[in-house]
Amino acid sequence: MARSLKKGPYIDEKLLQKVLDSKSGGAKKIIKTWARHSTISPEMVGFTFGVHNGKEFVAVYVSEDMVGHKLGEFSPTTKFSRHGGKMQREIEAGAEAKEAAKVEQAGSKANASSEKK
Repeated sequence: MARSLKKGPYIDEKLLQKVLDSKSGGAKKIIKTWARHSTISPEMVGFTFGVHNGKEFVAVYVSEDMVGHKLGEFSPTTKFSRHGGKMQREIEAGAEAKEAAKVEQAGSKANASSEKK
């Protein structure tokens, strides 16, 4: 459920203070935070945040398009490996065969051009 418009967006106070301090300091460094639920405000644009995903800090550079979103949206907590099954293996085998054919074709073109010289 969304937050009430009357209350406004939630921004962690400590995080906002860190942003304001580093704005006055001028040094560009990564601001580490665990506040994944904080909304990105216009003051945060141009800073790099280290957003904790449960295991490590993922570097997130905040641009103008991200204003209004949450910091946690840009730091995934799970790693997607792939979908499994027989069909997926066939697709991957076909992709590998195409890649091998491209490499072989590029190699034969290179040999042909070197023989002409």
